[in-house]
Amino acid sequence: MADKNSDLHGFAPDKADGALLLIDVVNGFDFPDADKLLAQALPIAGPLAKLAARARAAGVPVIYVNDNFGRWRSDFSTLVQHCLEPDAPGREFVARLTPEESDYIVIKPKHSGFFSTTLGTLLEYLGTKTLILAGVTTDICVLFTANDAYMRDYGLIIPEDCTAAVEGGDSRNALKLMERVLKADVRPSTEIDLAALARATQDPAPPRRDGNSEPATPPKG
Repeated sequence: MADKNSDLHGFAPDKADGALLLIDVVNGFDFPDADKLLAQALPIAGPLAKLAARARAAGVPVIYVNDNFGRWRSDFSTLVQHCLEPDAPGREFVARLTPEESDYIVIKPKHSGFFSTTLGTLLEYLGTKTLILAGVTTDICVLFTANDAYMRDYGLIIPEDCTAAVEGGDSRNALKLMERVLKADVRPSTEIDLAALARATQDPAPPRRDGNSEPATPPKG
């Protein structure tokens, strides 16, 4: 039997314990209540951009997990350009969060980043144990992705200043739910130890508080 290809034939060359998932940040904001969401999302654009830059510098893979917003195109650059058009409502937001050459792209058809996508395969080849989830919306796509990640025994970190929902109260409630039920580590993005998440280890996952196996979450600081 042939040995397993270690880097997905060159498409997943990185190895790290953690990965940053940017959920639906390439966004046209042209749907019902999009204006309300955009008002909540604009303040997180700066922290999101800084977190992504820190992750790249530390060697933590950055993965764009994005809807195709009804376009059903595999060419992600086309969607980016559509969202950067002069009359695009979310142009200011997306302009701060465009992907770089080293980033990974996963297109999702539904709310969760894992449903009918290649995300699970990519994370397996990256050796990822802990996921940082950021983007929009906290109470829908971030929450659904977090739930599926939890069921797959990934550790979860949610930077509270890097998620947004249509209503601020809904975002806060979703963060509390993920912290309580999914054992997510909710903290400011500036307190995430990206250096620890960049390491690629073979250590087994310690037991989770509910008795299941779960990857360790790095300490704050």
